[in-house]
Amino acid sequence: MRQVVKTGRAPEAIGPYSQAIKAGGFVFVSGQIPIDPETGQFVSGGIAEQTRQVMKNLAAVLDAAGSDLQLVVKTSVFLADMEEFAAMNEVYGKFFSDEPPARATVQAVRLPRDARVEIEAVALLRE
Repeated sequence: MRQVVKTGRAPEAIGPYSQAIKAGGFVFVSGQIPIDPETGQFVSGGIAEQTRQVMKNLAAVLDAAGSDLQLVVKTSVFLADMEEFAAMNEVYGKFFSDEPPARATVQAVRLPRDARVEIEAVALLRE
């Protein structure tokens, strides 16, 4: 069974995709970028502020799906510039301090709306 997840507490999809899909005991969260869902605009600041907003957006979608950050099993991080890895990693680590998920981090030539960071996640659903 496949179920679309949608919440107003995270940015709306900016294309033909869903914020997340629940299927087979998992939730697959689409890549989140640093848009403040209240304003529809990017948060101000650099990579640290953008990463913090991305993680808040991920948490909001996960909550709407019946999951949370502690149930994330895998993330993929896309950076516009790998030189910003350490700053992103410092903020990211605060959200996954205990038993962090598996992760891949890659540099992307260009991210949607020229974001500095985008993160997608796969998580277990709460039982």
